[in-house]
Amino acid sequence: MTSVRHLILVLGDQLTHTLTSLAAGDPARDRILMAELHDEATYVRHHKKKIAFVFSAMRHFVQELRALGWTVDYVTLDAPDNRGSFTEQLGQAIVRHRPERVVVTEAGEWRVTQMQESWQARFSVPVDILPDDRFLCSPAAFEKWAAGRKQLRMEYFYRDMRRRTGLLMDGDQPVGGKWNFDAENRKAVETDLFMPRPGGYAPDAVTREVLALVEARYGSHFGDLAPFWFAVTRVDAEAAFAAFVKSALPNFGDYQDAMLAGEPFLYHAVIAQYLNCGLLDPLRVCRQVEAAWRAGTVPLNAAEGFIRQIIGWREYVRGIYWLKMPGYDRNNFFGHTRPLPDFYWTGETSMACVKAAVTQTKEQAYAHHIQRLMVTGNFAMLAGIDPHALHEWYLSVYADAYEWVELPNTVGMSQFADGGLLASKPYAASGAYINRMSNYCGTCRHDVKRRTGVEACPFNALYWDFIARHRGKISRNPRMAQMVRTYENFPVDEQQRIAESAATFLASL
Repeated sequence: MTSVRHLILVLGDQLTHTLTSLAAGDPARDRILMAELHDEATYVRHHKKKIAFVFSAMRHFVQELRALGWTVDYVTLDAPDNRGSFTEQLGQAIVRHRPERVVVTEAGEWRVTQMQESWQARFSVPVDILPDDRFLCSPAAFEKWAAGRKQLRMEYFYRDMRRRTGLLMDGDQPVGGKWNFDAENRKAVETDLFMPRPGGYAPDAVTREVLALVEARYGSHFGDLAPFWFAVTRVDAEAAFAAFVKSALPNFGDYQDAMLAGEPFLYHAVIAQYLNCGLLDPLRVCRQVEAAWRAGTVPLNAAEGFIRQIIGWREYVRGIYWLKMPGYDRNNFFGHTRPLPDFYWTGETSMACVKAAVTQTKEQAYAHHIQRLMVTGNFAMLAGIDPHALHEWYLSVYADAYEWVELPNTVGMSQFADGGLLASKPYAASGAYINRMSNYCGTCRHDVKRRTGVEACPFNALYWDFIARHRGKISRNPRMAQMVRTYENFPVDEQQRIAESAATFLASL
């Protein structure tokens, strides 16, 4: 046995050299513990590509730490001394190293925070839990912002974050005279536009070893391992982002809500997995985008739209998560209980839009925000899918999904299951929206222009059936009241056809 001053446990989504626990340490006197853990790969059945991404990024991060002089105990998934969980692995290391204290940066998820808070009593060793300063708004600061507000609207939080960071500001006013250029960001994409690709990297020897390990241990999990092109180092993640700024960001604003068959990435950055595990710094990427706008290479609507997603939406949903946990995951405003259909896992459905979104999710562990919100999420809400089941699906299948960011997006934004705490309206839409923002409907066997009948787009009858079923709950919502009145003005026989079409389709799931 050895004796060290601090034992520093670094988690798989904390791959940042400036992490508070590392900043408080001394490579000459302290030791780092990192481990690939079965419990973390399986608390939901994560996409194989996500598991491989995190494990490979961890292994590359350890190489960087050792090059900086740190001593690191790194426990691979197949190591004989792998204990499978954070608590058991830490307990083993405490016995081996007899540290004066354990130092950790606070976890991003509630369940792991509960573990961290139990360790001092369990192991009779002081445990310092340091704040995670990689975010721009702490949970305490968000709670202070939220106190006394009747509505916790992201737009007002975002404006405060713009003032706080100075991003895209002209003194105390937003550049361009508006805070939000979202109205300019809803163009439907054309098939003849040049489509850039996100920066990709061939697996090196470390990643190839991880891919083989994941296939051997988690081969039955959802998703494809190949092609594997994610960056797994900070240098490569930063290069991928620089390529986005140069080639895709100029068109990102215009087309960020568009969907196109066979084009999973369009003009999106595809960097959330890098931000959320610590390979990229959120303020740094926003400064780079602002610099590109000031240099004249990126239009303001694109720069503002990107920055809003980072300092606005990303920080906001994290604030909601910590404000409302525990228990937020069990919100169910509409009382939906239907099981998740099998096609969320197989992609085998006659609906072209859902098939495209699920298939690319299986292949890439990625779908952009409109595919998640207005295709898979919209369908689930219209069909009455249990929001907790959908939450676990999203948490499982995307490489960027961690509960702090995924849960509010699913329960609050996508499913309106919190009753309007987060979103101002249910994001419910018929097939007309999907047809306007994509080319999926042109190859679909369902007729997007028909409301009812066996040939009609299922989204249409499901949409009006959703309005009918929940009008008592949504009629007072100013953004939904008109749709309720429209439904109530339908002839009785049309209302009956809607109910029958919806019931027939749902019975087939």
